Amino acid sequence: MSTLRRTLALLSLSLTFGMLAQSVQADAVEDFYKGKTLDLIIPTSPGGDYDIRGRMLARHLTRFIPGNPAIVARNMPGGVGIQAANHMMKVAPHDGTVLHIIFQSMPSYQAMGGTAVEFDVRKFGWIGNTTDSPNVLNSWHTTNIKTIQEAMQSELIVGSPGTATTSYIYPSVMNALIGTKFKIVSGYPGGNDVNLAMEKGEVGGRGSNSWASWKSGHPDWIAEKKIHILVQVALKRAPDLQDVPLMYELAKNDQDREVLKFISADMGISRALVTTPEVPPERLAALRKAFMDLMKDPQFLSEAQKAQMDLSPSDGESAQKIAEAMINTPAPILQRAKALLEPPAK
Repeated sequence: MSTLRRTLALLSLSLTFGMLAQSVQADAVEDFYKGKTLDLIIPTSPGGDYDIRGRMLARHLTRFIPGNPAIVARNMPGGVGIQAANHMMKVAPHDGTVLHIIFQSMPSYQAMGGTAVEFDVRKFGWIGNTTDSPNVLNSWHTTNIKTIQEAMQSELIVGSPGTATTSYIYPSVMNALIGTKFKIVSGYPGGNDVNLAMEKGEVGGRGSNSWASWKSGHPDWIAEKKIHILVQVALKRAPDLQDVPLMYELAKNDQDREVLKFISADMGISRALVTTPEVPPERLAALRKAFMDLMKDPQFLSEAQKAQMDLSPSDGESAQKIAEAMINTPAPILQRAKALLEPPAK
């Protein structure tokens, strides 16, 4: 046999064994998931964008995972996402049967040495991200404050569910670094309660909410100009908010700009889906493929459109890189951010 023919034969044999190995792995993943019920953990109470997205994923993702396992959505509020993330790390089985639509602030909270953290976002299996829609800070129409510049001239009372939430973090950081005059009223049970407080005139705005959540939950308020978006928190402007400044663009010097960019970086994983650590690679790969296939599915896209849900998906590998980059932020930036974000003494 000539050298060329022998080389071709070996190549053909190698390709055959490779395809056989992939087929065996695919069959093993299907056999594992067939007949099982997966949990999809949602870190908030029912209602709101995390809950809506999580339940929609639970309804549709089953069609794309090999073996078509059932998926049950379970709410696990507590510690502004920390309880659910700790559950994924310490309690849930590390086998790919538990999924979690992770709170976007978990990487930054871990990076700054947040209390009660028992998880490591670098060890989660990042499956994919549904949107990079920015967070926004808004005013209510009765305040007559329509721009961030006006919030630098006049006091604006904004509501927040607590001091560990972005609704407290963003206005307090902007007060310190940008010169806004936000007065923060914290302690509301949740974001919907802040919305009600705006309607009642108790507060003049909300310290933070996802732009995607405003569009799906209160499109009427946007259309009727009942809310004015003052600033967006992300590393790039949303296509439909091109006239609204990014928070980091308002920084007065380079050091402040880097701090504000760190605080804004988690928008790249605004509504991401993860699984537990140590999931076998072939199962994680199957979950990632299922997620990206779902993001192109007409049935899913039709339901998302009816719900006015913002979708700008990215794959699991990209989401994982963002989370890891946040943990690896240089120490001086983390220290300054932590000093700014430290909750007030009680």
